[in-house]
Amino acid sequence: MWHPSTPSIVTRATAIWLLLICAEILHGIARGLLLVPHVGEFRSNQIGVFTGSIIILVIAVAFVRWIGASRTSDLLAVGLLWLVLTLSFEVGFGRFVVGASWERLAADYNVLEGGLLPFGMLVLLFSPLIAWKLRGSIATG
Repeated sequence: MWHPSTPSIVTRATAIWLLLICAEILHGIARGLLLVPHVGEFRSNQIGVFTGSIIILVIAVAFVRWIGASRTSDLLAVGLLWLVLTLSFEVGFGRFVVGASWERLAADYNVLEGGLLPFGMLVLLFSPLIAWKLRGSIATG
């Protein structure tokens, strides 16, 4: 799917993912301090999906050209990389560092119970493509 410059695309995409995850950690801390006391944990998590999506899109727009992916397939692969890394981080950190139960981790993903995180994950997946469209046209591929 990727061409010879793949290693630099993967390296750059991973570097931007590290920036994304740091921004999301700070976002979560700010939500915990400023929003949770007023609306509760679950509602704060719901609101956080929207504010976190904006953060992701802003970072993606700022760095999508630097990553070096310009074909649709490459941009989707970057988004998929970000999604896999994020889900791995969330499960690993949530379960093994915070000690959250599997039920607690799954709650934010249960759309039928008001969990909105799947929508945030879709934004994450498509954010490189959306960012590229916002920055200019995509090369066919």
